[in-house]
Amino acid sequence: MNKQELIAQVADISGLGKGEANKAVEAVFESINAALKKGDEVRLVGFGTFSVSKRKASTGRNPRTGEEMTIKASNQPKFKAGKGLKDSVNI
Repeated sequence: MNKQELIAQVADISGLGKGEANKAVEAVFESINAALKKGDEVRLVGFGTFSVSKRKASTGRNPRTGEEMTIKASNQPKFKAGKGLKDSVNI
């Protein structure tokens, strides 16, 4: 399912028009993104938790040349599925 299909599904289930469903889906994505940028986590009980993990700087190798290179420290978004989501997928 891509984003447009998700918006169409939300519109069908909720009875909203596609334009309103688009705004609702975009608002959810923006809200999660804003919370993660601040370093907060987003817990959706029964669905899962979005969080940010900090990855330390490390040394790697360029696969083409074999030359060592430094990989910068970065923040990585993570999602951990909740029990309800896991259970619904594993029926």
